[in-house]
Amino acid sequence: MQDLRISLVQGDTRWHDPAGNRDYYGRLVAPLRGYTDLVLLPETFTSGFSNEAIDQAETMQGPTVDWLREQSHRLGAAITGSVQVRDGDCASPGKVFNRLFFATPDGGLRHYDKRHLFRYAKEHERYAAGRERLTVEWKGWRICPLVCYDLRFPVYSRNRFDVERPGGLDYDLLLYVANWPSARAYPWKTLLRARAIENLCFVAGLNRVGTDGNGLHYAGDSVVVDFLGHPLSESTDEEIVTTTTLRADALLAHRERFPAMLDGDAFTLA
Repeated sequence: MQDLRISLVQGDTRWHDPAGNRDYYGRLVAPLRGYTDLVLLPETFTSGFSNEAIDQAETMQGPTVDWLREQSHRLGAAITGSVQVRDGDCASPGKVFNRLFFATPDGGLRHYDKRHLFRYAKEHERYAAGRERLTVEWKGWRICPLVCYDLRFPVYSRNRFDVERPGGLDYDLLLYVANWPSARAYPWKTLLRARAIENLCFVAGLNRVGTDGNGLHYAGDSVVVDFLGHPLSESTDEEIVTTTTLRADALLAHRERFPAMLDGDAFTLA
C-alpha cells in the first residue's frame, strides 16, 4: 500500500449540456496528467442534478463512458463521477440510474448505482435505486465510492470488519461525489467528518459550485478528511482543482494504535 494522490475537481456544471460538460471538465483535468492517481468529478457532471435530464440518459455504449475511459488513459489515473444511465435487467428493464463510474487507465470500468434516491427532490419517482455497494482496489487501496444523499445513511456506508481480510476492513478510502446545495452545507461538512472518524478511514467529498437551472446554489465545500476528522484540504465557493496526498503509513498506524473496529457490531444489510 503506497501513498495515494487524489484530485477533487470542483466545477460549475453546465445545465443539461453533456457535450459542453465533457469539454469543460476535460479542460479542468488536463493539467493533472502524471500528477495524480485518482480524479473525482461531481454527481451528474454531464447535466447537473435534474429529474428532467432523464430524457438525456445515455446507455453503457454512450459517449460519456468512452470519454471517461479516454480521460483515465490519458491522465494515467483512475477517474470517477456519476451520470444518468439507462440500463436494466429482467427485474428493471430500461430503468434510469444515477450511476457512478470508476474508470482505470487499463480500460477497466466498474460502476455503482446510487442507493439512496433524494425523495425531497422526487428523485425516487424518476430513477431506479441501486442494490449493491461497490468496493474497488486501486494502487493498493480499497476504495468505496458513494453518491451524495448516501452520506446521510451511516449503516449503509459502515466499514465492516472481517478478520480474514487483509487490513481487517472493507475499505481505506470513502468517496462521495455530490450536488449538495449550499442551504444544507452544515450537514455536508459535519457528516463527512463523522464518516471518517467512525470508519477509521480517509474521506473525500467532492461537490460542485455555481447555480443550476432550478435556481439552487452550490458552495462547493469540497474536502479531504483524515481518519481523525481533520481536513487535509478544503475548498470554498470557487471553481478549483485540488490535489492531496493520502499517507498510507499514517492510516495503518492509526488503526493499529486505535483498533475500534474490533469492538464494532456485526450486522447484515437487507
